[in-house]
Amino acid sequence: MKHNCTRRSFLKNGLGITAALLFSAAGGKYYSERIETKWIDIQHHTINNNLIPKGFSQVKIAQFSDTHLGFQFQLEDLLKTVQIINRLQPDLIIFTGDLMDRPNEYKLQNQIPPILKSLKAPLGKFCIYGNHDHGGYGSQIYRDIMYASGFQVLLNSSFEVKLINGDSIYIAGIDDAMLGKPDVGKALAEVPKGAFTILLSHAPDYADQTKLFNVPLQLSGHSHGGQVQIPFYGALVKPPFAEKYYEGFYQLEKTQLYVNRGLGTTRMPYRFLSRPEITIFELNQEG
Repeated sequence: MKHNCTRRSFLKNGLGITAALLFSAAGGKYYSERIETKWIDIQHHTINNNLIPKGFSQVKIAQFSDTHLGFQFQLEDLLKTVQIINRLQPDLIIFTGDLMDRPNEYKLQNQIPPILKSLKAPLGKFCIYGNHDHGGYGSQIYRDIMYASGFQVLLNSSFEVKLINGDSIYIAGIDDAMLGKPDVGKALAEVPKGAFTILLSHAPDYADQTKLFNVPLQLSGHSHGGQVQIPFYGALVKPPFAEKYYEGFYQLEKTQLYVNRGLGTTRMPYRFLSRPEITIFELNQEG
């Protein structure tokens, strides 16, 4: 009887897998192009660290990344993103690069700042360069758009976020690893020793360099989470500087790395098992 049940279960599971494969063949393209690319995943995480000042406990940070405006992600998608982030009421907002897919070819540049400017964050809005922000002679275009949108553009530099009670943390940002000139030492030059610092690097694999500086937290994008993930195989697309670290948390000695899957797509207009992501981090003083 046990043998029959096992055989029956095996056949049932086999039929289920076969049906799933047939469904995937028939509807996978529609799902990966039209559904998952619009199905935003809001991730919530707590960052525990004894370097976080007491005044920053329960401070909320929103990270979004890799919109690639003009490829598949459009202005209406950006507006939806802004509305979602504002509903989540973060204290601080971070964008980790790749705003437009091809900056010099994007015809609606002047419509971006009014949308991004409506993002509300009492402790500030910060951004860095991605490779697409430099590509196509886009460096100055990106900088101008982000400044007009109320963002502090961090280019191998840092910014002190200070509360009324005197408590502070630092947001540091480095240039893109592919098309820029990242300099962690320069970015951290004005950061006091022992300060809780969030380092922004578009390229997640650059954490192998930043960990040498004992940065508590690095936030990255670039990978799109592989954009398409195949069961039992993993991420299908791993771009340079996102080959080792492509999704979620990694602990590299004293540096905690988080890789956001981004919101847009590039090269191919599909996502599969790699939903677009907005991340909310809540800071917590540990110990």
